[in-house]
Amino acid sequence: MPDARHPPVVLVTGAARRLGREIALALAGAGWQVAVHYRSSGAEALETVSDCARLSGDSAAFACDLSDEAAVRALLPAVIAKFGHVNAVVNSASTFEHDSTASFGFAAMEKHLRSNTGAPILLAQALHAHVKARNAAGAVINLLDQKLWNQNPDFLSYTLSKAALEAANTMLAMALAPQVRVVGVAPGLTLTSHMLSDAQFAALHKLSPLNRSSTPADVAATVKFALENQSITGTTLLVDGGQHLMKFERDFSLMNPGNT
Repeated sequence: MPDARHPPVVLVTGAARRLGREIALALAGAGWQVAVHYRSSGAEALETVSDCARLSGDSAAFACDLSDEAAVRALLPAVIAKFGHVNAVVNSASTFEHDSTASFGFAAMEKHLRSNTGAPILLAQALHAHVKARNAAGAVINLLDQKLWNQNPDFLSYTLSKAALEAANTMLAMALAPQVRVVGVAPGLTLTSHMLSDAQFAALHKLSPLNRSSTPADVAATVKFALENQSITGTTLLVDGGQHLMKFERDFSLMNPGNT
């Protein structure tokens, strides 16, 4: 458990909204001081900061375009300047735009790889240098996707970027040990989107061996567990109700649950 006299600090990317916000709030409730990263959702980020601060005593927002290498390299130093130290990074932010084998191009691939793969690696690199200089320990949690274990041809560039990040988990865990642990967390269908009606989401959420996929609370609890368990590194925890055990021909956002 966090020490109230020296509360740990975590940077959560994409924490202004949706799953990143849920993770930030869960960690704040467990005693972590939260650095809330956002790209353009400034108002929502400030709301998350306010809610986290009520739980943990301190929080702050940090704007950064994760596709900009110089901006990413400046992000962790900015968090350190505010809090004095950082213990962990949770890479929750993701670019998620549709392409396929027919529409694939270098621009789409690069856009996803820069923010979804490159930025998490740079932040892990920066955290390692920081904790090593302090003779401390740290952890990096990378949000992945159950579809890596249940592939379909939709969202090609997004899937490639997450597959690269999953491979980076292993390499980073080896390279950054013993100072930094690196753990993947792979949710299933967790939140709805503009591409799904409420009824479609509810039906798709039930498509798993456990008759339910992951909830935001499930994912946030798993991130918290991975941060606290000092024996886990170089692996991925799948939190999806077993959806990775089933074969889906399309991405959830493009499926008609009535025809499955």
